[in-house]
Amino acid sequence: MSLELQRFQETLRDHARRNDNSTALWGDTLKLDYATVYAEVLYRQERLRDEQAQVIALALDNGVDAMLWDLAVLFEGLTCVTLPPFFSPAQRAHCLEQSQAERVIAEPELDAELLAAGYEKHGEFWCRTFDGPNRLPAGTAKLTFTSGTTGTPKGVCLSANSLLRVARELDQASKSTDPQHHLALLPLAILLENLGCYAALYAGATLSLPSQKTLGIQGASGVDVPHLLGYLAGRAPESLILVPQLLLMLVSAAEQKAFDPQKLRFAAVGGARVSEDLLHRAQRVGLPVFEGYGLSECASVVCLNRPGARRPGSVGQPLPHVEVRLAEDGEVLIKGSALLGYLGDGPYADEWWPSGDLGEFDPEGFLYLKGRKKHQFVTSFGRNVNPEWVESELTQRRHIAQAFVYGEALPHNHALLWPHRADCSDAELAAAVAEANEALPDYAQVHRWTRLLQPFTATNGLLTANGRPRREAIVARYHAQLTESAVSEESAS
Repeated sequence: MSLELQRFQETLRDHARRNDNSTALWGDTLKLDYATVYAEVLYRQERLRDEQAQVIALALDNGVDAMLWDLAVLFEGLTCVTLPPFFSPAQRAHCLEQSQAERVIAEPELDAELLAAGYEKHGEFWCRTFDGPNRLPAGTAKLTFTSGTTGTPKGVCLSANSLLRVARELDQASKSTDPQHHLALLPLAILLENLGCYAALYAGATLSLPSQKTLGIQGASGVDVPHLLGYLAGRAPESLILVPQLLLMLVSAAEQKAFDPQKLRFAAVGGARVSEDLLHRAQRVGLPVFEGYGLSECASVVCLNRPGARRPGSVGQPLPHVEVRLAEDGEVLIKGSALLGYLGDGPYADEWWPSGDLGEFDPEGFLYLKGRKKHQFVTSFGRNVNPEWVESELTQRRHIAQAFVYGEALPHNHALLWPHRADCSDAELAAAVAEANEALPDYAQVHRWTRLLQPFTATNGLLTANGRPRREAIVARYHAQLTESAVSEESAS
């Protein structure tokens, strides 16, 4: 057992020995104290031992059951494969086949899918035998799949040591605000949320794990906003992990007095770039937001703004367990907590991980990201522009739900826009573009835009399953609009 795993297990045991009946896990209705949680994890470890399997896949909605199985697999020293609820059936089948998951614990609605994939149900486990060599690097505790820019998920293999070191640093980062109730808004299969839950358990806090259905969240991006706001008001969590769109939702609700952020002590935001304007709006309504940066290949969080060390617009300073430096071309290089390797590839042996992100440091060591290295385009004036930077400024305005920016070898940058509401006028979209342009240098500003007739979705092939734009597919589909002057284009200057 690794040192970090031993430390985490001893911490949970100490919480259990306190025996003060404080709530550890709180699902839709079920509540368990730390003593019960610890005993239940030990019992589930015995059940896993009886199965004599090495790779366990979890395809469960958030809840007490999902967290107990996750901890049992971790402490038993097995490999846990986490399957996000927004993956397609084909993607889930790919993950199970590639990981050679011998046991699956899943929601009932996946029964037909698992039968079709060759699994048989025995009690709580779906079982299958695999031939052929193990494709996992030794010591893989968590296998997390990331869609990246294609539809085929890529397996990132991580050790318990890397995962739990990050969880411990997250606990330390929020320590001064002392949040005693964390609510998981994102699926547990999202590595950032998974580690946030570990951090809450490290702290001996209450961990709320309502199902996504209970929260009013569907798939990768569907949110019933009034339902979610009502639920948050009822549970009153003190810490949350947010993606930028959820932050925008909470900020907008707080500005309209539909959400009271008073109880919140620490809200970490990551997963994509956050506009500085949105961070300032969050500050004005009293949302304690701390932007961070990480990637699955480095066990999630690498940098984080913290109480007493916060710079809006930056992703914070590196956490103590990593070193971060910049390559000559500005690419962010990371040392520490690197993946063991990709599933099916050889072990990763290099000292530094090339993130693919471009960045720069200020004199105090705060990192500012400038977009993805491979997505950068060069205008006809020879200026480099990272479209994600511009897109985040656009989508974190009030009216724009989706934005795609293009300007390769063009004198003007062109945006494709999809509004939040069907009744949003072109004038409102133009005002939002103008507002975003005020935060951008002239070479990165949006000079022309087209209103889309339909949104980017995974179904029409323009988004990955986890909501990232398929840039080449979008350019191919809308090449005429992006490169030619059209009646629908309007100057936003």
